[in-house]
Amino acid sequence: MKSLRPWFQSALLAAGSVVFLFPLWWMVVVSLETPKRAGAAMTGQDGVALWPADPQWGNYAEALAEMGSEPWVGFVNALANSIVVTTLVVIGTVLSSSLVGFAFARLRWRGRGVLFTLMLATMMLPGQVTLIPLFLLFRGLGWIDTILPLAVPAFFGNAFFIFMYRQFILQIPESLVEAAKVDGHGWLGIWWTVILPLCRPVTAICAVFTFIGTWNDFMGPLVYLHAEEQSTLAVALNSFRNQYGGLDDVHLLMAASLVTMLPCILLFIAAQRQFVEGLARGAVKG
Repeated sequence: MKSLRPWFQSALLAAGSVVFLFPLWWMVVVSLETPKRAGAAMTGQDGVALWPADPQWGNYAEALAEMGSEPWVGFVNALANSIVVTTLVVIGTVLSSSLVGFAFARLRWRGRGVLFTLMLATMMLPGQVTLIPLFLLFRGLGWIDTILPLAVPAFFGNAFFIFMYRQFILQIPESLVEAAKVDGHGWLGIWWTVILPLCRPVTAICAVFTFIGTWNDFMGPLVYLHAEEQSTLAVALNSFRNQYGGLDDVHLLMAASLVTMLPCILLFIAAQRQFVEGLARGAVKG
């Protein structure tokens, strides 16, 4: 029986992979179909399509060209806006969360436990509760129709990732910190030269989750960015869906959706090793 266990585990993992990957593969198939066959696949008239009969690679170019009021301009602007906002948010979240997590883990100061508990309590507040107060605040600052409401809050940390960094940093031997002090480093130098490089697994988790969440964020850009040229890909895709949401255009919608998802998939593949290591090691001890 022990000799069959690895085979059984492999078969179970393979079956699970097929179940989770099939919707993505089905999207690829529908995006390459003709309008008639794509509509039939959506309604189930021809059963479940497993392979495109006549791949229409031009569907992708047509979908991206129609994403906006002007050919290609809407997609290029939305892609550029998404890249800028996501890059700023990832950098701000990693730097601020790791720094605050380091302070909670290594610095001794009065009220640290109370503030840490208060910070964790903020995780119980849904985003809808703070949406209107934040909008009023950013409107008073004159930040509406700019990327500042989307990027600036990231530089003040994220409670969940601060907790993860704190738990991970607590596992780092104190001797490394003491050695850095002997070398003449201050607290910021210790954080930058010693702690942050050792936190690569947690940083991978923080970066991947933040990237995916920001890249796919729809509510934030919809509330704070009103002009079409400021739209991110999530908002542009929703506008595209409203315009091309019928069965005759479902192949274009699938093509546009796949292009929007592609950066998230590539990032996860690139950071997979660090990501899995971080899930196994991060936030275990406290």
